[in-house]
Amino acid sequence: MEFAEIKSSWPLLTSLQLLPLILSAVLWRLRGRPAIAVAIVGALTEMLLAITLYHGFDASSRLMQFAEHSRLLGFINYHVAADGMTVLFVLLTALFGLLGVFFIILRRLYNTPVMAVMAAIQASLMSQFVSLDLLWFVLTSGVEMMLVGYLLYRWATFIDAQPMITRYTQFMTVSFILLLIGTFMLGWNYADNTAGIWSFDLYRLDGKPIEPTVATLIFFSLFYGLGIRIPVFPFHGWLPIAMQHGNIAVAPVFLLGLKVGVFGLLRFVFPLVPESVTNWHKIAVIFAVTGVFYAALLAMRQNNIRRLLAYAVISHTSILVIGLFTLSRAGFEGSLMLSINFGLAVSGLIFMTGLVWLRTRTTSIQKLGGLFETIPWVGIAFLIAGLAIIGMPGTPGFDAVHFVLEASIVEFGALVTIAAALGNVVAAAFLLRAFQRAFLSKPEQNRQSWDTTPAKWSENLMAAIMILIILGIGFFSDPWLDLLEQPLDGLTQHFEGRAH
Repeated sequence: MEFAEIKSSWPLLTSLQLLPLILSAVLWRLRGRPAIAVAIVGALTEMLLAITLYHGFDASSRLMQFAEHSRLLGFINYHVAADGMTVLFVLLTALFGLLGVFFIILRRLYNTPVMAVMAAIQASLMSQFVSLDLLWFVLTSGVEMMLVGYLLYRWATFIDAQPMITRYTQFMTVSFILLLIGTFMLGWNYADNTAGIWSFDLYRLDGKPIEPTVATLIFFSLFYGLGIRIPVFPFHGWLPIAMQHGNIAVAPVFLLGLKVGVFGLLRFVFPLVPESVTNWHKIAVIFAVTGVFYAALLAMRQNNIRRLLAYAVISHTSILVIGLFTLSRAGFEGSLMLSINFGLAVSGLIFMTGLVWLRTRTTSIQKLGGLFETIPWVGIAFLIAGLAIIGMPGTPGFDAVHFVLEASIVEFGALVTIAAALGNVVAAAFLLRAFQRAFLSKPEQNRQSWDTTPAKWSENLMAAIMILIILGIGFFSDPWLDLLEQPLDGLTQHFEGRAH
């Protein structure tokens, strides 16, 4: 694959990374109303920069755009540029940053440094989505994992959060080490081909010959490292406990709403070791099909909405992985659109669950009920987000699931495709059960300790925003599909003519 780029006339991509970083430093010292004002202005400005990137991006061009490149220290280089995938994930990151600020205001946590940590997480995410240097991507990924871990632990909703953070730290440490191993093996291989010159730049690494055994080791190191982040079965052990006992909404949204692992696979792993991806893709699909049913069945047994959502994420992510490893244009497109759809839908479910928790101080399904009388728009948003996850018409997941199933039946035949479709049906069962139990059924306990006042305008506004975003992107998905056309054409070239 040939890489070419257009240099930026001004450092837009650097600004997208530096603004939240500066905002984090300012918010670390501010509290109260000044912190609210600064956080809102900063998040809106970041959103404006992301929209500027979108409007300035030429989706018809095959070139990487807004490129910036400078040497930092030794073999650590700063190289950023944007294609359609970058633009989509940057927009999503900016949107979640804005929604996160709004939720923190609802939770009245603006007298703590939580918004400063959120801004720093946003800066690290922006760095990952614009980077063309694998080492820079991995290092900023490690920073993000630490910051999210701090957010999970510091503002946990469980008294003893130590087991949760221990499990999270164990998994993320393994993920980071595996990513570093795969990264340095790629750098070593490049140096072996260029008289000792090390580089981790995508442009330079692409196309360099790699001995098959080494390529396999690189593939598994990077795939397992990113698989923990996604998370895919069987590398998901950290998620249920982190969802149940960690931060109620903001940290899970950054962790699950933005599929950094999927982006990393498509940006670096698939282009750099295509032979190994081709050789092992059916094994990955076997695990994915297992994960669809394993996680869906466990989700149906959960009595806590947050754990239920954790297993829902694992189940639906497995469908996404099936699409990725079809190694086809339709599969890539469907998986990326599913990433965006899951990001929005899961974030909607998490935010609405957070609003339920603020009212009741519980997310136990057995203890909830009758909430539709008090917060009907929150219930409607929860239902629409749940339907979006299973790909109902009018949501971004509808076209995405169609692409994945179409690619799956061509590549793997009816059995795998039917399994993925049945997993989606099971998903409808446990999500609708959670909605019915929490919002429509009669509560089994006294509600005197709940806040049963009429719905606040802020709750209705947040619910309405999520509904409009999910349905708006669902009904008007063509602009997002246009953004993906050129980068996916280039990616597909790596697998054309390969025996699957």
